[in-house]
Amino acid sequence: MSKIALIGAGSLVFTKQFLNDMFNTPCMAGSTYSLMGPTMWKLEKMKQYADQIIEKNGIDAVVECTTDRREALEGADFVILIFQIGGIAAYEADIDIPMKYGVDQCIGDSMGPGGVFRVLRGVPVMMEIWEDMKELCPNAYVLNYVNPMGAMCTALARATGMKFVGLCHGVQTTMDLISGYTGYPKDEIDFINAGINHMDWFLTLTHKGKDIYPILKANMEKPEYFKNEKVRGEVMRHSGYFMTESTGHLSEYLPWFRSSQEALDQYCDEPMFGGEHGAYLKFTRMIQEKFKNTDVLSIESGELEPRSKEYCSYIIEAIITGKPFRFSGNVSNKEGYISNLPRDATVEVPVYADQYGLHPMFIGELPLHLAAMNQSNITTQGLAAQAAIDGDPELAYWAVAMDPLTSTKVTLSECRKMVAELFEAQKKWLPQFEGKKLKQVEDIHVPEDTVPVPVPEDPALAINNRFAKLAE
Repeated sequence: MSKIALIGAGSLVFTKQFLNDMFNTPCMAGSTYSLMGPTMWKLEKMKQYADQIIEKNGIDAVVECTTDRREALEGADFVILIFQIGGIAAYEADIDIPMKYGVDQCIGDSMGPGGVFRVLRGVPVMMEIWEDMKELCPNAYVLNYVNPMGAMCTALARATGMKFVGLCHGVQTTMDLISGYTGYPKDEIDFINAGINHMDWFLTLTHKGKDIYPILKANMEKPEYFKNEKVRGEVMRHSGYFMTESTGHLSEYLPWFRSSQEALDQYCDEPMFGGEHGAYLKFTRMIQEKFKNTDVLSIESGELEPRSKEYCSYIIEAIITGKPFRFSGNVSNKEGYISNLPRDATVEVPVYADQYGLHPMFIGELPLHLAAMNQSNITTQGLAAQAAIDGDPELAYWAVAMDPLTSTKVTLSECRKMVAELFEAQKKWLPQFEGKKLKQVEDIHVPEDTVPVPVPEDPALAINNRFAKLAE
């Protein structure tokens, strides 16, 4: 009989999915689900939906809703985090302001200016949650779904004592694709994966001991396959490894796909999540508009839906029953699970859950070129996490400046102006930066006829000049 607190439970899709999954889990009988969010009418709609399923299917569960976070957390055994600070207004700034400077984001929730400012907004709330948890449920397991996953989990590891794991569905959904692309049933494919969230590499892919990578690689050379995977497929063609993220996401994480109009036209020309500018913002606006006019939950039948592929309920089940469950989780690399990535970074590796807790697997070294691509994202994630913790606007600036996509599109001066504009647009969601200003660095105009000041001759250059004269 557990208590599960869902923080951010006004999220229709996630909350509905998690409740269905846990109602399907026998060991959860008698549990209480505390739905917490800032908007009571949304929570009451979710409770009404859940109560309908409970009654129709004879489920032993209690669902309550509250706008008081402390009430939701008190006595919780598991805390599920699914909130987004700033809503669509902040998200619009994340996408629209960088585009003025030429930084074209498709999703903008994990890397780039959008990802950096999303973690800046989220970390203060995470810190408040931890302060509440220390008093009300210090031993609770935290299952984090809040993006940007890598930077957010890095901040949690550096600034809190939460027993947490970050969860995403990239591995499960990519395995569906790999199954379709190779022709083997998903549950018969064995694999080892490791890397970082949204850039997690399938190091091995086998079926009954047979390497099936050659099939995947051969098919990806065919236009009808490559069309689905223009960015991920191109990365595999050059690197030798498939990974967990779609064209829309991955095109933002590496510098080669959105840096020019030619690259966009070649790799990111598919609508929605095939690389289109602001695709997820457009999708979010569409969903928001639809739900304004349609009470989606009112047309639900009350039937219990099948248990989904999301890891959440299986992890809770493993911890409660002791039945081991393997999943891909985002954890601190402090023990060196991936030995050639930084110890203070967040990595995504196979994790086992059981009655003793969460046990990440040691992978060892990634192939160097894969580690290098991961490191390019880890640099921005680490800077952004520390900026959010310390309320340091200069670190936030450098997080954006070092982002692989942003650095191909703007100068340092342009980046500073863009970051200053983002801070101004989002200041109400950034309390840790109150009273702090990003340093102003004015451009210097250098007239064409400017004569440089004399400088001492470089000894090495002097030697070269003497050899050059001898050669004449």
